[in-house]
Amino acid sequence: MAELLSLKEAVARLVRDGDTVALEGFTHLIPVAAGHEIIRQRRTGLTLVRMTPDIVYDQLIGAGCASKLIFSWGGNPGVGSLHRFRDAVQHSWPVPLEIEEHSHAGMANRYVAGASGLPFAVLRGYTGTDLPAHTDTIKPITCPFTGERLAAVPALNPDVTIVHAQRADRDGNVQIQGITGVQKEAVLAAKRSLVTVEEVVDVLEPRPGAIVLPSWAVTAVAEVPGGAKPSYAAGYYERDNDAYQAWDAIGRDRESFTRWLDELTGVKA
Repeated sequence: MAELLSLKEAVARLVRDGDTVALEGFTHLIPVAAGHEIIRQRRTGLTLVRMTPDIVYDQLIGAGCASKLIFSWGGNPGVGSLHRFRDAVQHSWPVPLEIEEHSHAGMANRYVAGASGLPFAVLRGYTGTDLPAHTDTIKPITCPFTGERLAAVPALNPDVTIVHAQRADRDGNVQIQGITGVQKEAVLAAKRSLVTVEEVVDVLEPRPGAIVLPSWAVTAVAEVPGGAKPSYAAGYYERDNDAYQAWDAIGRDRESFTRWLDELTGVKA
């Protein structure tokens, strides 16, 4: 059964230096508050995994939490580049960052393989691309039945997966409503998992299109209202587009980013 913990305690227990950590969420329900708590607790040497790293990953990278990024697209959605990500790759600031790039289909299939207890996934998705020449974790494989040449990618099994959801009950069962992306697969593939939620309720009422992560699949639940902001949580609040636009100027400059980081962590200038 999942434990109900504070966000601070959950991150302290579950996220360790050097871990492979996935913070998943697609357009909404991005676990931003959990990412900020990882920064506050000064975790380092993390391999960060996410299909679409956006500004919270820019912040984690800029804070020096990451040594590697496994991803399939990176950017500030609707705005432009991730400047802390770019600075780390191009200039090793604040620390060098290794990158491993896949397609969306490749990343999704890697999570599915991890959740299914399989060592790898097979797909057609890399045909005609240059990614196999630049990514060691994409290998050609021949179908034993048809002779077709396909691509194999290793399973993803994060040390810890963190997602955000709308509700959980007091037993730790989690309800996710709206666009779900790969949250379920990423949780099932992980050794440990943390779900931050908008609210903990006595009973999870059925909702159209909602999925439930059972308590036995979740390590910890933390009640964090607004935990996905500035992304949105369907049924609770909308996306804060101004915050994404504002991040471009903050992330673009090391000094402005450092001031933002000091404010987040409570360090006095």
